[in-house]
Amino acid sequence: MVVIMLRVNNLNVAINNISILKSVSFTVDKFSSVIGRNGAGKTTLIRTIMNILPAASGSIKFNNEDLANSRTFEMTKLGIGYMPEDRRLIPDLTTRENIMIPIWTLSYNKKEQENELDKILVFIPEIKKFLNRNAYQLSGGQQKLVALARAMIVGKNLLLLDEPFEGVAPA
Repeated sequence: MVVIMLRVNNLNVAINNISILKSVSFTVDKFSSVIGRNGAGKTTLIRTIMNILPAASGSIKFNNEDLANSRTFEMTKLGIGYMPEDRRLIPDLTTRENIMIPIWTLSYNKKEQENELDKILVFIPEIKKFLNRNAYQLSGGQQKLVALARAMIVGKNLLLLDEPFEGVAPA
């Protein structure tokens, strides 16, 4: 039996009365990617799934739960992580603090929080070098890694990545 994690049905989204997404429907059961040219609506789709942009009509369900009633910050409780294309780091916070922001919304104790951070650092060990540096001190590629780590720390069930490798060095 295939379990559908994400179901988007007949989604319509407009920005400033300009229709961006029209009758978009798809399901995701494991791994999927949305590929398209610039301006095709990929970022709009992700922002709508995260309830940052409102849908004009249609539905978005994650594990049969309607996301229309979920606020963006509450999606961490569902295990949904989101990495925006423009990183959205808080410049005066350290790398560690920027990564930990979404996990602070969960009821994890200090030890559990550190365990989750350790798991991320195993996956992206480069971050260890600049964990205590403020975000404004990082290069664009380093900031992108921090944004990825922040999404991954809570994105255990669904990880939405918008332009995940833009600005990251190939190595």
